[in-house]
Amino acid sequence: MDALKIATAGSVDDGKSTLIGRLLYETKSLKLDQLELLTKKSQQKGYDYIDFSLATDGLLTERAQGITIDVSHLYLTTPKRRYVLADAPGHQEYTRNMVTAASNAQAAVVLLDARKGVVEQTKRHFYITQLLGLNHLIFAINKMDLVDFNQEVYQKIADEIQLLVNSELRSVVQYHIIPISALHGANITHHSPSTPWYDGPSFMEALSRIPSEIYAPSELNVLQVQWVIRPKTEAHHDYRGFAGKVQSGIFKKGMPITIFPSKLKTTVLKIERYGQEVDSVQQGENASLILADQVNVDRGSTLISDALGTVRCEQSWKARICWLQNTPLNTQSVYLLQHGPQVVKCKILHIRSKTNIETGVEEQTNSIELNDIGIIEFMTDQPITATDFKTHRHLGSWILIDPQTNNTAAVGMNQSEI
Repeated sequence: MDALKIATAGSVDDGKSTLIGRLLYETKSLKLDQLELLTKKSQQKGYDYIDFSLATDGLLTERAQGITIDVSHLYLTTPKRRYVLADAPGHQEYTRNMVTAASNAQAAVVLLDARKGVVEQTKRHFYITQLLGLNHLIFAINKMDLVDFNQEVYQKIADEIQLLVNSELRSVVQYHIIPISALHGANITHHSPSTPWYDGPSFMEALSRIPSEIYAPSELNVLQVQWVIRPKTEAHHDYRGFAGKVQSGIFKKGMPITIFPSKLKTTVLKIERYGQEVDSVQQGENASLILADQVNVDRGSTLISDALGTVRCEQSWKARICWLQNTPLNTQSVYLLQHGPQVVKCKILHIRSKTNIETGVEEQTNSIELNDIGIIEFMTDQPITATDFKTHRHLGSWILIDPQTNNTAAVGMNQSEI
């Protein structure tokens, strides 16, 4: 049974945790003792209903304040599919946590409060989903019970969402706009009689329609070397294995490969997984490759088959970034760029623009600050083996690290056509 990874997004108090808790309840993914505990804690708070948000907010601070701070991963199962739901915080100061949740997701749910409609954080989270290449979205207009399930309210917000989606010209977005009440379960697993004017799918129906294979199989067979195995024992005196995770494609014995950045060519002599020899390994599996020739391969080297001219090994790049640090981007500073296991020094040469969150238009600027999405040009002190993000999600993305604090300063996606 396949698993679909979903990131939740939206502004503060839109009800993300309540929605996920409701989904766990409706799909019978909550154990009996968990449900009893939720009921008891809700009663202690004086509620006449079950507060499903308590099922996701794990930190004491989250429970005390009734907000989400860290990313929680919840799991639910239906007869046809498993889901991994990343409950991300809505506060603007925790946008970095939302980026973390969305970076490993295949699709996203963007919640809106029916009383507020599309707000700035809604737009920011939408642009981040597009930055990360998430083109399957569900816009859930929550708390419809607080506006008496008014069709005009729903339609006004739906029109705003359509304008927002149409403003994003870089990709084609497939989406649903669903009126829900997570608190009361309206349109979550079944159509609600409170919305006879809505003829679209329920929330769970929309989730089930998202295809499993969001990303087409890559034409690139890619393994980034994380560790060079040299036992130097009597039994394995000449053993040299290059271990890492297969990021895409498949590797087989006898397959010709190219080693980047040296661009030397060799073939795969042997493949081992957990000490056992196998004929092949595929995307997501860890393995150690033994090569036919004694070539220089280090941690951070990239083994690729069928590059087809899409892989570049260069020092100068253009990229779109989301800035995650409280201090603004400093073009005079030297940052560390981590690209897979490879870490190199990086200098920002030029800030080209940043996205106006209200309009979606790129505007010229000299500064990139916390939560800004912008376009930059940068140079590294060593070549990195990469592609554009749309060509290969892993090879096309990286993070910037502030060497003074070791904080993640930004996430970036290479885009040569900007």
